[in-house]
Amino acid sequence: MKAICNREALLAACQVASSAISSKDVKPILKNFKAVADEDRCVLMATDLELGVRIEIAGMVVEKPGEAILPASKLISILRETRDTEIHLEADADSSHIAGKSFEFEMPSEDPANFPDIPIFSDEKYHEMTAGTMRAMIRRTVFASASEMARYTMTGALWELEKDSVRLVATDGRRLAWTQGSASEHGGHSVKGQSPVVPSKALNLLDRNFSDDQESIKVCFRPNEVLFKTERSIVYSRLVEGRFPDYKMVLPKKCLAHAILKVEAFGAAVRQAAIMADDEVKKVLFKFNSKKLVLQAQGSVSGKSKVELEIDYQGPDVDIAFNPVFVSDLLKVLPNDSEVRLDLIDAASPALFKFGEDYQYLIMPLT
Repeated sequence: MKAICNREALLAACQVASSAISSKDVKPILKNFKAVADEDRCVLMATDLELGVRIEIAGMVVEKPGEAILPASKLISILRETRDTEIHLEADADSSHIAGKSFEFEMPSEDPANFPDIPIFSDEKYHEMTAGTMRAMIRRTVFASASEMARYTMTGALWELEKDSVRLVATDGRRLAWTQGSASEHGGHSVKGQSPVVPSKALNLLDRNFSDDQESIKVCFRPNEVLFKTERSIVYSRLVEGRFPDYKMVLPKKCLAHAILKVEAFGAAVRQAAIMADDEVKKVLFKFNSKKLVLQAQGSVSGKSKVELEIDYQGPDVDIAFNPVFVSDLLKVLPNDSEVRLDLIDAASPALFKFGEDYQYLIMPLT
């Protein structure tokens, strides 16, 4: 293959695709990209066998169609260091050549036929939604998913589909994020009888693919796998194995008290109080009463903090302790100039934050 590339466009595609390359020891060829150039476009591919991406490289002029294996880390390093606008790329099964006005690199290559295939999106049954809606849903849930492999079934977000809506749920056992957004169903696409959990790594890669909030995103669930199609890419992922917890069992059915909290002011108070919390045992006491909220933390050696905040509160006094990181994680994904409602029962029961009708975030209290 032979092509002329825009450096920034090629680098952007490489950086997105590199998210699908495993950091673990895998087949050597999987440390590379596969490029497939047709007469009018070039697609870059990467996979770790669990996650894969096909992304079209913008602004590329194909002089000679073909396929090639490109060393991922070396290619990205070259593109980062040069400031040339135009890059000349030529590659075959033996070597790859990258050149600009004042540089030239030659690297060994491999046979493209040995690179695993990544599925294409050809399904007629799927759900469709805007990138803006999906981006907001991903960012409001994925941070609450588990990172420990011991909680493997929680290392992603549960997807629940209806004809005109999609719900995402993520939990690590100590907190839970639930959100929903509008979507349209095509061809009878359904996950009835299934509980598909999409890995967090796949959702983060998908988020990096969005270029315009109004672009249309298609999602199709197959047995044990999912495909997402954006305007310039296809993201493929195996689903997380195992059964996702019955999250509906932990959502409170009632509340005895509630507070209306201004996101920016509340976030600042939480961060201030958390300064004195121990790194090993992150803990801030939230004391709610009809006049104000008092936040207190005490470290074993660092000292103690006390921060007061006027709030709109109704109900009996409640003293409840939270991990301040969990509270801050929520506030980071909400607009600074907005308000969030907090429903409380008592010091030992889960607390539920609500933002509008489409977002809920539950935190387990600390004892």
